[in-house]
Amino acid sequence: MSEFNPLNGLVRDKTADDWPASIAAVGMALTVYPIGVERGCMPREDAVARTLTTLRFFAASEQSDSPTATGYKGFYYHFLDMDSGQRVLDCELSSIDTALLIAGMLTAAGYFSADTPEEREIRELAHMLYRRVDWRWMCRRKRLMCHGWKPGKGFLRWHWEGYDEALILYILALGSPTFPIERDSYDAWSSTYEWKSVYGIDYLYAGPLFIHQMSHIWLDLRGIRDDFMRAHDLDYFENSRRATHVQQRYAIDNPLGFPDYGELCWGITASDGPGPATRKIDGIQRKFYDYVGRGAPYGPDDGTLAPWAVAASLPFAPEIVLPSIEHYQSLHLCEQNPYGFKASFSTVFHHGRGGRRWVSPYHFGINEGPTVIMVENHLHDFPWSLMRENAALRSGLRRAGFAGGWLDEDGVAG
Repeated sequence: MSEFNPLNGLVRDKTADDWPASIAAVGMALTVYPIGVERGCMPREDAVARTLTTLRFFAASEQSDSPTATGYKGFYYHFLDMDSGQRVLDCELSSIDTALLIAGMLTAAGYFSADTPEEREIRELAHMLYRRVDWRWMCRRKRLMCHGWKPGKGFLRWHWEGYDEALILYILALGSPTFPIERDSYDAWSSTYEWKSVYGIDYLYAGPLFIHQMSHIWLDLRGIRDDFMRAHDLDYFENSRRATHVQQRYAIDNPLGFPDYGELCWGITASDGPGPATRKIDGIQRKFYDYVGRGAPYGPDDGTLAPWAVAASLPFAPEIVLPSIEHYQSLHLCEQNPYGFKASFSTVFHHGRGGRRWVSPYHFGINEGPTVIMVENHLHDFPWSLMRENAALRSGLRRAGFAGGWLDEDGVAG
């Protein structure tokens, strides 16, 4: 089964039969293609063809309030049928997933800079698709960005508040050349942050590890600060380093007594899981979840770990990530398959003949993308260097109050 449709460029959300595409996974794929070219894994002409097919599809797809459209107001539905590209699973018009898709498109526009008809079209389509997004429309209660909208039902009741993966969303919305949101929206979001001290480590709190990675895929946040970070004499990159160490310290502390947790075995994030189920194991009643946003140190934690999330933290804390990667490889969680690490595994839930450890049977596009891109950022500064040159992102960062470092040097790395 292919996870890529060559007719429209859509990328499957996960490796399950007849499963739909995820627009976030498409955005990550658009970011990975240039990496493939640079590392000799993909001919440039193949990457151009894939990228152009994808952008042409989104440019031509139906934008309306129809429940079967692909998008509306420049936003796109979270999940799309792999063949038709229409909305599926009664999903929402997703603000954050659209942002991740647009970030991938802008990466492609930054990389494919040759003066050829194909690469010129990539740049034109990517910029048109970014300009088409009506970010202001998605600003709702208290000026916060809304999670999304559904046809016939209207806006969702949830808004982006509390530190989360929405940093890239707010920066893209602030930097829009056509429908920019106001600075007060960003201030409304950052005013809901929670500063905590955990294991003697002071940091801007978020439980799932992916939150401390997602916006960093595209934004080089080393040495640049907004008002919140200036007040705490920190930047978001250092904050993610601290959050990564909190995750390891939590596993060492292991308050819930899960086997295997420790210095080399950690990584709690949004991931697939063995539930829903409740079992008594070694005299302890345990509740298990399926796909949820697990977090440390305050949970939920059902003993499920995600090796990919550890690998995607490589830029922040290589001194603890590299030994853990080697450990996970020794557990045969990185088998000979096209996708590297297994998505997640349980340290305590066993099933099947012989009581085998539960391991997710699927691979997810939004796991694979961050792993490849963050390793590349760590080794070569490549995606970051492309996006530092993006005028809209620089504008969005400045409008959010960011200053210092490379941003004051107009795109030159610090």
